[in-house]
Formats: sequence, structure tokens, C-alpha cells
Amino acid sequence: MPDANTSTPTEIEITEPRSFNEQAAAALVISGALVAVADRRVSPVERDEVIRFIRERELAPHIGDDRLFEMFDELAERLEEPDFANVVIDTLRPVSDLPLSSHLIELSERVAAADEDVHPHEVQAIKLLRLLTLVLPRAKPVGPVVMNSTAKA
Repeated sequence: MPDANTSTPTEIEITEPRSFNEQAAAALVISGALVAVADRRVSPVERDEVIRFIRERELAPHIGDDRLFEMFDELAERLEEPDFANVVIDTLRPVSDLPLSSHLIELSERVAAADEDVHPHEVQAIKLLRLLTLVLPRAKPVGPVVMNSTAKA
């Protein structure tokens, strides 16, 4: 019988990073990668801008540049698949309760401007990210359920 936690190697690497730091980094990287692939030409300057932004703000200090570049390349490749929206949602969901929204949007805008040509599809990708950061279900805390004594049984 297969284990419920078993998934494909790509899903383990991208949507279920091994640590909380990697989950946050993946969320940042996916916001930049989504905009970078939106115009169908991922420019090296766009990828560099993602890493620069993360480093300038010290948002993933425990993750090396090589790992961030690798993460970007893997996510950018996955975003070219038909299920790209699921990839974005699955990558953002684990950190949806963190105050990353402003960073995600700012990063996406910087990536769009990095190659000095903001394509209409990049604008659409930024709008999608704004929408997702507003409506994505928040992670639920795990712990004992406390019932109100006036609640009906």
C-alpha cells in the first residue's frame, strides 16, 4: 500500500521543500519565475533579479545562491506546463500565513521590469499573484480544539 506522503520527485523538491526556510524561498522564487516565464522568454537578468531581491532583503539567509538558482530553474520549467496554476498555489500555500505578500508582489514587479520590457502577460502574472495572496487559504494551526461552552453539541 503506498504511503500517503509519497509523491513524485518534482513535487517533493518544489511543492514540499524539506524545510520551512525552503518553503519561504520557494514562494519568493515562484513569484519571480511566474513573471519571468509569462512572456515565454526567461532572461538571465530576470533570474538574477530574483536572487538579488532575496539577498538584499535577507529573506533566505540559510539557502545558498546555487540552491536558489536551481529552485528558480526547476520552478520556471514547471510553470511552462499546463498545470502551472497548481504549481503556484501548491508552492504558496505552505507559507500563506506568513507576511510575505508585499515581498512577493514587489519581487514580481522587479522581475517584470528587469529586462526593461514589461510584457502584457507579465502584468497579468502580477495580477494573478495579487489575487492569490488575497484569497489563498491560510495555513491552519495544529493544536487542541477549544469549544465555546455556549456552542451547541
